Amino acid sequence: MQDLNIFSLFWHAGFTVKFVMLVLLTFSGFSWFIVFQKFSLFKELARDSRSFLKTFWKCKSLADAFQVSQESACPEARIFQTGYSELQKIERVRERGQETLEMRLAGMNNLKRVLQKTEGMESSKIGRALPFLATTGASTPFIGLFGTVWGIMVSFNEIGTQGSASLTVVAPGISEALVATAAGLAVAIPAVIFYNFFANKLTDVESDMANFSADLLNLVERDLLSRGEK
Repeated sequence: MQDLNIFSLFWHAGFTVKFVMLVLLTFSGFSWFIVFQKFSLFKELARDSRSFLKTFWKCKSLADAFQVSQESACPEARIFQTGYSELQKIERVRERGQETLEMRLAGMNNLKRVLQKTEGMESSKIGRALPFLATTGASTPFIGLFGTVWGIMVSFNEIGTQGSASLTVVAPGISEALVATAAGLAVAIPAVIFYNFFANKLTDVESDMANFSADLLNLVERDLLSRGEK
């Protein structure tokens, strides 16, 4: 029984099959780079978020919280920074004595939009390159299948040229061609698994950002209401 040698099959394959295998190898390399990069990113985000939120809720004022946020790179810190900048604009209007109930409500609506925009930007930044994993999982099986179909076409062409359909003639070409399908699946399966894994992680991060924004809005609204009552 002859051992199955992937490298030997690749070396003896035709140009088209070799090209397909190189394309799959490129997809695989980029996919694994993204996987390791996202593992590191989500681990860092989780650590920074825990540290920031723990310190944030101990701060006695929003100014102190702003100083803390400048030392953190988590999404919640950036959301707070943009929200705090918008609050400073609202505060300047109040100090000039121009604030009315309508302007106060408009300021809160502006704050909500700013927070939502920042959430979207942070989500897009964190989820960057994830579509490549989805594309890899969806396309590489078909790329591999193309290499297989082409290799089988070449094998049948050789059968017609040599006038022999013996197993000795057919088997090597077909086995070389089937390697492309196997390679396509080997690239696609991890890409699909990790895409779903990181998509769920991103959903959790988006939920945490939305919860923080809601808590921040509640905090600001209570502060504005308390000022209005004075």
